[in-house]
Amino acid sequence: MDKLFLTSPEIIQATISKATTKVKSNTCKLLLLSILAGSFIAFGAHASIIVMQSLVGVDVGFAKLLGACVFPVGLMLTNLTGAELFTGNNLMTLAVYDRKISLADLLKSWLIIYIGNFIGSYLLGFMIAKTGILAGNALDLTLSTVQSKMSLTFGEAFFRGICCNILVVLAIWLATGAKDATSKMLSCFFPVMVFVLSGFEHSVANMYYFSVSHLLGFPFTWRQMALNNLLPVTLGNIVGGAVFIPLTYYLAFIKLEKSKAAESRLSVLKPVQKTSAS
Repeated sequence: MDKLFLTSPEIIQATISKATTKVKSNTCKLLLLSILAGSFIAFGAHASIIVMQSLVGVDVGFAKLLGACVFPVGLMLTNLTGAELFTGNNLMTLAVYDRKISLADLLKSWLIIYIGNFIGSYLLGFMIAKTGILAGNALDLTLSTVQSKMSLTFGEAFFRGICCNILVVLAIWLATGAKDATSKMLSCFFPVMVFVLSGFEHSVANMYYFSVSHLLGFPFTWRQMALNNLLPVTLGNIVGGAVFIPLTYYLAFIKLEKSKAAESRLSVLKPVQKTSAS
């Protein structure tokens, strides 16, 4: 019977293999796929707002829960179609830890994907702004969401970014281990639902919120957006998704196992060396 799910060491090797292929990808291909991912996450963020605004004044907790339940569609679309999301690609550091790719190659890929995600988020924001759908409660909720994100301190945004991407990369981790589409979608659903419900900060989703709000006349500059939110959130996303999860799993399942294997080989060689000396 075929395995239904990969083990963590197998997921690590699969992620490393993808990363080594990705750094060799055509720049235009990577950019196009990252534009798609930015728009997919924006669809999820938009749908979340639409669901929540329908329950304004009814039950705040229930509204947040329903909003959190539709948001994961963005990551599902990204994962199942092969689009490239910056936060998920933070797991590429596994290939750096294993010395399969260089830090320079990693940063180049991240930069392309991050720019593409922003373009995709902005394009979807532009189209949503032109539809006229964001009006009334939906517009008020979108603008209040942005206002609340802009009012976070650097530390608050940073740590919310860490918590967010711990969950996002765990969703990607589980989806990588899953063998069928249904399992991959469920893998994306629960961790992302938890991060949205908890109020954590996702850099690419925020790109959409800021873009559509700016297009609808919310008074802030791109510099304010970057310094007040995107910078600390992005740094937090990197710590959570590129260090906390992948480094811990790499040390546990790869590095320590290699050290253990090396020690075993040495213990076998020592008796042979003593016999030779005698």
